[in-house]
Amino acid sequence: MDARLQLRVQRYGWDRAAPHYEQAWSEALSPATAAVLGAARLQPGERVLDVACGSGVLTRAAWRAVEPGGGEVVGTDLSEQMLATAAERSPCCRFVRADAQEVDDCLPAGHFDVVLCGLGLMYMPDPEAALAAMVRRLRPGGRLVASVWGERRACGWAEIFPIVDERVRSEVCPMFFRLGSGETLARALQGAGLADVQAQRLTTQIVHADAQVACDAAFLGGPVALAYSRFDAPTREAVRNEYLEAIKAWHSDGGYRMPGEFIVGLGRRPENPLP
Repeated sequence: MDARLQLRVQRYGWDRAAPHYEQAWSEALSPATAAVLGAARLQPGERVLDVACGSGVLTRAAWRAVEPGGGEVVGTDLSEQMLATAAERSPCCRFVRADAQEVDDCLPAGHFDVVLCGLGLMYMPDPEAALAAMVRRLRPGGRLVASVWGERRACGWAEIFPIVDERVRSEVCPMFFRLGSGETLARALQGAGLADVQAQRLTTQIVHADAQVACDAAFLGGPVALAYSRFDAPTREAVRNEYLEAIKAWHSDGGYRMPGEFIVGLGRRPENPLP
């Protein structure tokens, strides 16, 4: 997919998902959020940049950690509606609409102690370029922590993509699982100029109370929301039925307990200037 088209799909797709995102996913993604915060080891008074902040779940948690010492938290995202939600729920933080690859244009270089990117890199046309831009926002010695979804085979909900892609002109998230395989995320962090890179794999469960909740999370609150909004009623019913068939192995007590996997990577900007 052309990079500009992919960015448009992400921007307007997450605008569609914004009203449903936190209700659908905040609890399911809480292990990844906790892992990012644990790896970041935020300290009171630190300056934090949260890239691809979405509705601000991670941003707010970062603010609670750094606020006692007069810290600063800035969130960026491509979606105006996600940022509007974040700003409403996080009045003490500052938000800037920006493509992750273009934070150079709107935020000062070397300003932040910590950069966070929770489950955002998978949606970026060039995640390596985005990481390099994030690193340039860090002060020497600053830390970057990023999380992505793990391997496709370890994520029970992954069949949502082929189900939707069969009905649209181009893939919704063509490179979604690339950074979750092997040591790909670690290599990307190293390639962005970070030192002391580490990566850990986190296995979890995605729990939905019933079929309605599972389908709403998949189709209304996630990355296929834009495509789903353009389906007619019979197509919506068909894709929901196909998705429920795809996840039936994890049906339990009326709900669903699907496997999930995250990769959390971290590194430090060297004290010497970046080339």
